[in-house]
Amino acid sequence: MVAKAKEVLRRLGKGTRGVEDSVSYAIGHRIRIEILAALHEGPESADGLSKIVARPLSTVGHHIEELLSDGSVEIAYEEKVRRNLVQYFYRVVELPEYSDEEVAEMTIDEQQALAALIVQASAAETLASLWAGKMVNDRRIMLAWNRINVDRQGRGDLADEQGDSWGRIRRIECESANRMAESGEKGVTYIVTSFGFERCRTTAPLPLASGSD
Repeated sequence: MVAKAKEVLRRLGKGTRGVEDSVSYAIGHRIRIEILAALHEGPESADGLSKIVARPLSTVGHHIEELLSDGSVEIAYEEKVRRNLVQYFYRVVELPEYSDEEVAEMTIDEQQALAALIVQASAAETLASLWAGKMVNDRRIMLAWNRINVDRQGRGDLADEQGDSWGRIRRIECESANRMAESGEKGVTYIVTSFGFERCRTTAPLPLASGSD
């Protein structure tokens, strides 16, 4: 894992809040959620974000400063707009795609920060789309969750299944990109997530009745 990526993971939660509280704070207010969703499209200034989320610059600036302090966002670059005035452009924390081996080499704190940033991005996009009404009137939308009780082998099978599915999703993305390059179609951006983690509580769900699907 490159040094810059490690520094990114170390920065989250080093403000007045810890890692978990930083993420809870980031997705705990609609303006911050809209800011994060906007920054997923690319770097933007406070003034630009104020226009995007349709909120006063002072309000947006406050939320940006809090997100920046926690390490939930970072400064992408700066531009001198006048002789004595510098304008900062912000971005969400950029993370590469890690292999299983690279994750295994991380410290526990780095792994926790990595998980937290993924949860932050997924939750921000999910809530922003929910508020925007994007989860209705789409007949092909896929929303599902459950708690399942599996043995050691089942846990491995579940991880393999999710890994295979994620690989197929990436191939679908590449195939679509190739077709759009030929057709000129702009396409629509969708959010796809895949979580498979141990539940914090230990109570197992009731087993399915015999013959149930």
